[in-house]
Amino acid sequence: MGRKKVKAWFVVVAVALLVSFAHVAAAAAPDVGFYKGKVINYIVSTKPGGGYDTYARLIAKYMQKYIPGSTVIVKNLPGAGHIIGANETYLAKPDGLTIGTFNTGLIYSQIVGFPGIRFDMAKYDWIGKASSETRVLVVGIKSPYMTFQDVLNSKEPIKMAASGVGTAAHNDGLIVAAATGANFKMIPGYPGREGEMAMMRGEVVGQVGSYVGLTGFIKAKECRVLLQIAVKKHKDLKDVPLASEMKFSAKGKKILAVINSVAELGRLTAATPKTPPARLQVLRDAYKKALTDPDLLRDAKKMDLEIDPGFGEEVAKLVKEAINQPPDNMEVLKKTIKVEN
Repeated sequence: MGRKKVKAWFVVVAVALLVSFAHVAAAAAPDVGFYKGKVINYIVSTKPGGGYDTYARLIAKYMQKYIPGSTVIVKNLPGAGHIIGANETYLAKPDGLTIGTFNTGLIYSQIVGFPGIRFDMAKYDWIGKASSETRVLVVGIKSPYMTFQDVLNSKEPIKMAASGVGTAAHNDGLIVAAATGANFKMIPGYPGREGEMAMMRGEVVGQVGSYVGLTGFIKAKECRVLLQIAVKKHKDLKDVPLASEMKFSAKGKKILAVINSVAELGRLTAATPKTPPARLQVLRDAYKKALTDPDLLRDAKKMDLEIDPGFGEEVAKLVKEAINQPPDNMEVLKKTIKVEN
């Protein structure tokens, strides 16, 4: 090849690369202008008043602040253990105008193949997570159980509240029972704060839930925390034993470790799959700015909401890792959770 031809070839390649980089840069640039005058629906897969609803309304307020000209509206779509709201978010038009928050228990539900699921957790366009959630087992203050050992010694089935089959509370309860031998009877049908009211009325004994979601109930001294499931103790629960400290079998501790991987993903928010990258970037940027806004952090503290955020691809990676459990964990989950299906 002659010197002139080589030079011409390099010019062609350089131009092609410049055009390619220009397209990439254009695709990555946030399309803030699109959202002027637009309404963003923030789907919450629970009734109003619960923890997911509270987080979403706070986050929506501040996301709107960082998307000029937009209006962010919270839309409650409860039912089927958060599956209805998750499906609605997943199947919406991928135009960047629908986002949603739903229970991390759907990771288990997808693994075991719950009926009605039309989503793939790995394929959402993840915006972020607002918290990490130490899981706790609580019992009503009037119950006879003072320690988790008392729970294990119970000869009668212990009624445990859950908002629905497939939620984190339901699945975590089944997993705790399988790992420890606790005699739990899961009672679905108590969404939002209704599980707490059921405990106060004596309809159920307790529940497994996030410490964040149960903080107000715990601080009101309406229940006792008997066990926490996390990598390390929560700063407010120094006297409550970790599951990893208890004398459970090695297999039991391994099962409980699955909860830890899911608990890291508290209060998730996702966009519909295949949302245009430039619009997704607007949503991710606004979410990140919202979750680090000093005013939001101050409001969250007043409301006893813990903020331990994660963003974008970082969260997407954590979700995929939680879904792709080792084969032996997958087998245990399928056997355990399908007991009540």
